[in-house]
Amino acid sequence: MCIKEAIVLRFNEICSQRNIKYNELATLSGVTPSTVYSMMDSTRKDVSIITVKKLCDGLEISITDFFNSPIFENLEQEVR
Repeated sequence: MCIKEAIVLRFNEICSQRNIKYNELATLSGVTPSTVYSMMDSTRKDVSIITVKKLCDGLEISITDFFNSPIFENLEQEVR
């Protein structure tokens, strides 16, 4: 799994646990719903760390707690 896939999976995991939909996540984070939906789109390959931080802030978790997950332990090499 690449980092972008892992980030999406982690946000999906947290939102599912808290029963939060993407529109609500956007509102909580001060970003547009299109920003959240665009980031979650599997066809997009990049993700902004600023957006990740804003979403973490909206979820009231630190970015350290966000990345402190087994999801990020065995990521694929990004340089090919």
